[in-house]
Amino acid sequence: MLISIIQSEWYKLRKSKIMSMIFAGPLLGLFIGLTSNFMNVDVEINDWYKTLFLMNLTYALLGVLAGLICRYEHQAGGWKQLLAMPVTRGRVFIAKYTLLMIIVLVIQLLYLGAIFIVGMVKGYTDPFPMVIVWKAILGGWIATFPLVALQLWMSIMWKSFAAPFTVNVVFTLPTILAVNSDRFGPYYPWAQPFSMMYVDGQTDSVFFVPWEQVLTVVGGSFVLFFLAGFLYFQRKSV
Repeated sequence: MLISIIQSEWYKLRKSKIMSMIFAGPLLGLFIGLTSNFMNVDVEINDWYKTLFLMNLTYALLGVLAGLICRYEHQAGGWKQLLAMPVTRGRVFIAKYTLLMIIVLVIQLLYLGAIFIVGMVKGYTDPFPMVIVWKAILGGWIATFPLVALQLWMSIMWKSFAAPFTVNVVFTLPTILAVNSDRFGPYYPWAQPFSMMYVDGQTDSVFFVPWEQVLTVVGGSFVLFFLAGFLYFQRKSV
């Protein structure tokens, strides 16, 4: 049943502008990687690390928009039509969230392809740091778990497509300051995608951040946002 709901949600999404959103981040990262010139430094650094640094700097700060996945239901009594079917609200919420996370994972994999393309075009001869790159790709994906849950909650709450986007922008802008703060950065949920994709030399850590930070900040905010959205949807009047 859950798979059927996910397939139904994807069918609705295909009629939206979701495909352009899926390719926007990786294409932006590809453009930055191909057009950026690296500064000369005294220390020898793997060329792949340089590319990761510049591409992650922009790509990891991009927000995840969930407005499209609830846009259909907010139009012409879509929620009543959906919930009139033999499906529970809990399964609908989980299906929408699961589909969003699959889409984010696809974006991360496309981003991985963009890194390869940059390296091939620029003729890198350094060995490809497979473990480091996969840590960045998977870490960035895991860090979006709570942010996607919050976006879905906001998308269910408000009919306006711009509302979830505005919330995301408001909380994402301080990320630029938070990632440079040892005091606030490790505890700010919107800074975690950048921190968990940022190759800063702490390659022995789990996703470049302490394991405790993954569990408490990412895990804790995920539980909070997911349960809040789940419970709100259970009580939402349609």
